[in-house]
Amino acid sequence: MQVQQLLKTAAATLAEAGVEDSRLEVELLLLDCLGVSRSRLFFLYDQEVKPKLEQRFQEVLSRRCRREPLQYILGSCEFWSLDFHVAPAVLIPRPETEFLLEHVFSTLGLERDISELKILDLCTGSGVIGVVLAKEFDHAAVTAVDYSSDALALARENIARHGLEERINLVCADLLTGFRPNQVFDVIVTNPPYVKACDLSGLEPEVRDWEPELALSGGETGMDVINRICFDACHHLKPGGWLFMEIGADIGGQVEHVFAASERYEQVRVVQDWAGRPRVLQAKLRQ
Repeated sequence: MQVQQLLKTAAATLAEAGVEDSRLEVELLLLDCLGVSRSRLFFLYDQEVKPKLEQRFQEVLSRRCRREPLQYILGSCEFWSLDFHVAPAVLIPRPETEFLLEHVFSTLGLERDISELKILDLCTGSGVIGVVLAKEFDHAAVTAVDYSSDALALARENIARHGLEERINLVCADLLTGFRPNQVFDVIVTNPPYVKACDLSGLEPEVRDWEPELALSGGETGMDVINRICFDACHHLKPGGWLFMEIGADIGGQVEHVFAASERYEQVRVVQDWAGRPRVLQAKLRQ
């Protein structure tokens, strides 16, 4: 079958399976199978696809029709204009987390000498937060923590991919339980599980059926992990240190209340994202 016809047929098949942007996605799948650039694909429209390559394409198309995320099929994802390996052991990085990082940089850049920060990336997953922090803060020492050994293996791969093995230390632990009381950081950045248990079944199939529930579910109220972080983070921040947390838009008020009610934090605020939804909790440890 010619490339042009294959794309047309596959896009219709993918659209019927309920996938938005079906034309774009089939192009990306075919590009991966053919090993060519998107600009090159235009010049191949009238060419026949070799049977083995077409078979491979049909196999990955079938996976996408079962709503397996495109990023898992391709094995990679762009985040912060960088390429990261992703797999079902970790969440797929999203624009909301880029917003979290933008707020971190804008806040810290206004406030202090940031040349030699000690930063903790809590619930690191694929390691994207830790990698971006290490790249943007040239002299920062970054520690990345996750409970999942599979996630840490993938984070290690991404750290090596970006040449940051000497800058980022990986720790396998349940949140902050892996640290001694005297281990403190200037900044903690975290994207914890925050989806309410009752909402998991209503998520898109790509998320509900494929992404790890451990990294999604925040318990009945979405606050289980967030409450623990609120209680424990104050013991691992330097006085005046910042905590930045990505949160669900539906629990912004609850999160702000929990941190504001604590006597340990000040400058507690929930920041709205580009779409005007509550997205980032910031809190500063009192001096």
